[in-house]
Amino acid sequence: MENSSVNPLSSSSDLNPKTPSRTNQLIPGFNSYHPSPSRTIYSDRFIPSRSSSNFALFDLPLSPQSSSSEDSTNAYTALLRSALFGTDCGSVVPPVTPDKSSSLNARNLQICRPNCNIFRYKTETRQSLQSLSPFGFDDQLPGFSPSPVKVNRKVPRSPFKVLDAPALQDDFYLNLVDWSSHNVLAVGLGSCVYLWHASSSKVVKLCDLGIDDSVSSVGWAQRGTHLAVGTSNGKVQLWDSSRCKRIRTMEGHRLRVGALAWSSSMLSSGSRDKSILQRDIRAQEDFVSKLSGHKSEVCGLKWSYDNRELASGGNDNRLFVWNNHSTQPVLKYCEHTAAVKAIAWSPHLHGLLASGGGTADRCIRFWNTTTNTHLSCMDTGSQVCNLVWSKNVNELVSTHGYSQNQIIVWRYPTMSKIATLTGHTYRVLYLAISPDGQTIVTGAGDETLRFWNVFPSPKSKNTETEIGASSFGRTQIR
Repeated sequence: MENSSVNPLSSSSDLNPKTPSRTNQLIPGFNSYHPSPSRTIYSDRFIPSRSSSNFALFDLPLSPQSSSSEDSTNAYTALLRSALFGTDCGSVVPPVTPDKSSSLNARNLQICRPNCNIFRYKTETRQSLQSLSPFGFDDQLPGFSPSPVKVNRKVPRSPFKVLDAPALQDDFYLNLVDWSSHNVLAVGLGSCVYLWHASSSKVVKLCDLGIDDSVSSVGWAQRGTHLAVGTSNGKVQLWDSSRCKRIRTMEGHRLRVGALAWSSSMLSSGSRDKSILQRDIRAQEDFVSKLSGHKSEVCGLKWSYDNRELASGGNDNRLFVWNNHSTQPVLKYCEHTAAVKAIAWSPHLHGLLASGGGTADRCIRFWNTTTNTHLSCMDTGSQVCNLVWSKNVNELVSTHGYSQNQIIVWRYPTMSKIATLTGHTYRVLYLAISPDGQTIVTGAGDETLRFWNVFPSPKSKNTETEIGASSFGRTQIR
């Protein structure tokens, strides 16, 4: 009768003492039940390990810890406490033996107790987000180092090479320097065109137009060794630089040809006669179409990277965009207040176009030709002569004339200045970029060409440029 108060469900297990049961749990109202000492007791309760819990922090008794996990447990606890409650809560607890752990925990607790609440509002909000990471804020933590802080790339402030270029004209409307995909620099000096091989520093005289003519523009084909040469007499000559041989001469312009741009086998030429001629070098005709729209000399020409749009700038302060099927501009931009020579298409975003204005304008403007919108404007403080976009990073470089004569590397789209380079004593009228996208060459009326490392390589910012080591120093291009 004394077991009559036992739960019937629990007593059924007496028939088979090996069957797992809940008989070790006391049911409210039936506190008089005590299992037999000889019976095997099973439990379905899961008791988590509390070896890593810091009971001392909450006035709870410390649970015994096994000596095998003592070292790692104390190190983790100290690291976690420092991350959550700040470094002012005592130094990191070093690994200790079991007989010393209680005294050290109590001592650290006394240090932390006056200032270490579980929730600290004002003091915690003043800490940086990095301080919340247990791995990136405390140099005192053993075995951990703070995450590296990104340092702004440093651009050398001096050119690594200077070429003397006698008779390099000081004329804003000309384009006398271009760099080929085969790492050959073409420069128009007076009536001659010279080729400088960057890998060997070898200089070759390509042509001489004679005393009655002079070079007004040069432009390399996108691939291969063909070089187009615009002349002051309105002609365009096509040369094979590998053989130093002229292939053909194309006419059509009445005045000098100051701008050239390639699109596959299509060559566009802009002239002082206000027109743009489209020439297919595979055809027998000198030109296949004529683009009319500018009211003054065409001094800037650039094809987009997909070869679908041609941007042109003129001394009429206009920026036009043309397509392959129209002889009239499909887009007209009239915001510039001076001649537009500097033009650059972004290789990173389709339809993004940059343009720069002359002395009375001084601005770099950005356009979305896909949506026909003006995106932004940056006043540079001096005449914008050239623009080129980096192929490796979303940055661009501009060269300037009156009155700073400087070179500026910009980060897009913030247009923050990465570097300002000086050295030319005349307007920096000419600009070209190396085929690897790391080096630029600038030319000015001071009759020098200067080479600058301004952009990182596509894979590594420390990769050396393809220009040969023997090319360093100052030499003469002819």
